[in-house]
Amino acid sequence: MTTLKERLREDLTAAIRDRDELRSSTIRLTLTAVTSEEVSGEEKRELSDDEVLKVIGREAKKRREAAAAFDTAGRVDQAAREREEGEVLAEYLPKQLSDEELTAIVAAAVAESGATGPQAMGAVMKLVKPKVDGLAEGGRVAAVVKAALLG
Repeated sequence: MTTLKERLREDLTAAIRDRDELRSSTIRLTLTAVTSEEVSGEEKRELSDDEVLKVIGREAKKRREAAAAFDTAGRVDQAAREREEGEVLAEYLPKQLSDEELTAIVAAAVAESGATGPQAMGAVMKLVKPKVDGLAEGGRVAAVVKAALLG
């Protein structure tokens, strides 16, 4: 069984061979981020697949934020490029929860904790976070929890 990092390297080789500039540059930047994470801290270490997934998730989030910033600035070409890079990275991430699935998980956590009002947001987030970790972005989860507690 190959690790996620090995899969990235193999896909990079294939993208270079196919002369796919978008894929090769995106995967190359992601591998650089993985390597940077490996050498940060006290000593060099090999990242687990879960840690590599978190790095890929951070890179995908950077692409989404950059696309939004480029849209705001009126730079449509750059925004489109960032979105395309995000789509390449999404291939390596687990499928994200749908709005309905996320709402159901939050509703169950609210019922389990007996939370009422926005002051209980921390307690609900503590129950929801382990269930949705890696499957939904934190800001999106917080917004659903807040909406559930407010109304």
